[in-house]
Amino acid sequence: MRKISSTILMVLSTFAAPVALLASQTHSTHPVAVSSPDGKVRAELSAADGNLRYMVVVDGKQVLAPSKIGIQADDLELGEEVTLGPVQTHKVDGHYRFWGAHADAVDRANEATVSVQSHGQSYLVDVHVANDGVGVRLRLPAKPGRRVQADKSTWMIEGDPAVWAAKLNNSYESPYHQTTLKQLGADSIGFPLTARIGKLYITLTEALEKDYGDLAVKLGENGSLEGQLYADPKGWTTDSEVVQPWRVTIIARNLTDLVNTTLVENLNPPASTELTNAQWIKPGRSTWQWLSSGDPVESEQQKWIDWTSQLKFEYYLIDDGWEKWPDSWQALTSDVSYAKTKNVKIWIWVHSRTVFDSQARREYFRKAVEAGVVGIKIDFPPPGNREVSNWYFDTAKDAAAMHLMVDFHGATKPSGMQRTWPNVITREAVRGHEYQITRYHRVPEADHDVILPFTRYVAGPGDYTPTVFTTSELMGNTWAHELAQAVVFTSPFLCFGGSPQSYLENPGRDVLTAIAPVWDETRVLTGSEPGKVIAEARRSGKQWFIAVINGGEATSLDIPLGFLGAGSWQAAQLRDVKDKPDAWDRQDGGLTRNDHIRIAIAPRGGFVAWIRQ
Repeated sequence: MRKISSTILMVLSTFAAPVALLASQTHSTHPVAVSSPDGKVRAELSAADGNLRYMVVVDGKQVLAPSKIGIQADDLELGEEVTLGPVQTHKVDGHYRFWGAHADAVDRANEATVSVQSHGQSYLVDVHVANDGVGVRLRLPAKPGRRVQADKSTWMIEGDPAVWAAKLNNSYESPYHQTTLKQLGADSIGFPLTARIGKLYITLTEALEKDYGDLAVKLGENGSLEGQLYADPKGWTTDSEVVQPWRVTIIARNLTDLVNTTLVENLNPPASTELTNAQWIKPGRSTWQWLSSGDPVESEQQKWIDWTSQLKFEYYLIDDGWEKWPDSWQALTSDVSYAKTKNVKIWIWVHSRTVFDSQARREYFRKAVEAGVVGIKIDFPPPGNREVSNWYFDTAKDAAAMHLMVDFHGATKPSGMQRTWPNVITREAVRGHEYQITRYHRVPEADHDVILPFTRYVAGPGDYTPTVFTTSELMGNTWAHELAQAVVFTSPFLCFGGSPQSYLENPGRDVLTAIAPVWDETRVLTGSEPGKVIAEARRSGKQWFIAVINGGEATSLDIPLGFLGAGSWQAAQLRDVKDKPDAWDRQDGGLTRNDHIRIAIAPRGGFVAWIRQ
């Protein structure tokens, strides 16, 4: 349980009878209701028919119908034959530095912890209700030899709303598409998943996935989304407390609220003071050779470092293949020393199997630090079973002890651990630009890019490796679409996928090199629609970027600039050129907050404006 101050919040049930008295009843009929600080979101926990369920109500209307929460352990479903006991209430009120859509995360919520009995066993249910959604979880006390067999969580959404979802795969690299709830079919679905219910958007996922298997969902016969521990089909045995990851329902009244939520991160413990104030954890932009040229060539590394320096990027990532160099660690140390003379810092790639064992991992991290490396990209983790979920945290801890930043690739979805371990500055878990390269003969889906900001990126930053300008690699996208990816797809380690030489030679170089890796403010602009088009205004300091990514059909937007401050602003606008994807229609000039930007956008096109005083 997180350390939070205790206070009184609205709880519908006012009883506080001893557990023994409650256990003598067949079933408690008293639901426990917890409301958000603004009073607009309410979760109700009940066991009226003996089954533990919760529902979510927003603005007086049901959004999530009564949904099960439970764990099957030792052949018993802890969630059946339930009686509710005493309730403890808490208030959460704080904030912390955030690297993403905005600079300051607000962590404000009301919580209740409810004592429960099921099949003669006692355990706890936590209910967390914030203005932007609800989290629930079970906590089972330590018990020698407990056998956890299955997760019985469900999300019950009534009707057949629009849904944006991706099929599950172990590395979370399936494309997102729009469908409806009832058309999800028999496939397992990976989180996060977003649905539109009336005028609300809800995103379903989990938070604080630790010492527990990764959860996917599958459409059940009654229309519920049923949890699956897909990587732990036989479960596990433990003597320790079993803490279920938070089952999360994010609530947003508009797309701006959706992309700005920090509920997933908020449900994780805060970082230590040492990590919160760590100066060695620094967001930045990086070049990367693998997407454009394959394995790193030892003799070419100084050239890549020079390109990185000319772009004024902070980092250069040396990917898979450097270990094959003769005297690889000595060569790496030499490259790091040269990079320091160019004000560039070095990240390196490693396969997860090299750092899975704790002793081997610490030794590898020691060698990396001695070579002068500042960050590690760890690729190809095994599927997200309980052991692997603990490996992520152990790896983050060991890296932090050595002052190393981490980028997990081929990874499970984010569940907010970057709040506790801010050195885990990003992760992949996204179908990114590696699926759009000619040597793999992969053509990107038109709707995927314009769904990601409202699904995958709601749960945390993602290493998409954006932005190529090489004509043969566009594969239907325009330059403007490609550049807008670097603005829209948030990653504090912003690793660009294209050739740095193509960036340096491009007439939009000044705009590209001004893009920030993190933002102070983000607004989703009018006209945006998941699966169709995404238009965002993002502020870093005193400069704004407007970025538009379009789907498969031509469209037009009228963007009012009322979000700008008073006075005159200079703008560089990079627009699509009709029937020429590898070109800009560049327009430079002055703007004020009273102006509008009106743009016509090609299929799979885009737009970027850099606006500064």
